[in-house]
Amino acid sequence: MTMFNRNKDEYIIIVGCGRLGGSIANLLSKEGKSMVVIDKKESAFTKLSDDFSGFTLEANAIELDTLLRAKIDKADVVVVATDDDNTNIMIAQIAKIIYKVPRVITRLYEPAREEVYKNLNIDTICPTNLSALEFKNIIINNGEKADK
Repeated sequence: MTMFNRNKDEYIIIVGCGRLGGSIANLLSKEGKSMVVIDKKESAFTKLSDDFSGFTLEANAIELDTLLRAKIDKADVVVVATDDDNTNIMIAQIAKIIYKVPRVITRLYEPAREEVYKNLNIDTICPTNLSALEFKNIIINNGEKADK
């Protein structure tokens, strides 16, 4: 039994269309997922592939009106991938606590903040921790990358 519903009809909101958010959106689009990507800058949407099948919303996701326009009340998953931890936790809390989104995942730059997210039942991906672990594995394995 998986913890994550693999229903193709899941509705996903991605906040932030930088390198990470854009890449996630492109990958999920190829899987046929229904989604909207929110970013404050229209130019950010150039990171989306030509065959991206979701919707885009140029707006500030901190504003409740933006999240309502994105239909957060219908979201199965919210991914928060801006470049600011404070923005990420604010949007993640709104999604999880106010709108009861079942799955909220956010990028976290500062590892020391991870406990706050865990207490809110918000999943995190921390590039700092992932990179540190990979560096450690390469060093311990004498330059060999661990098999993935």
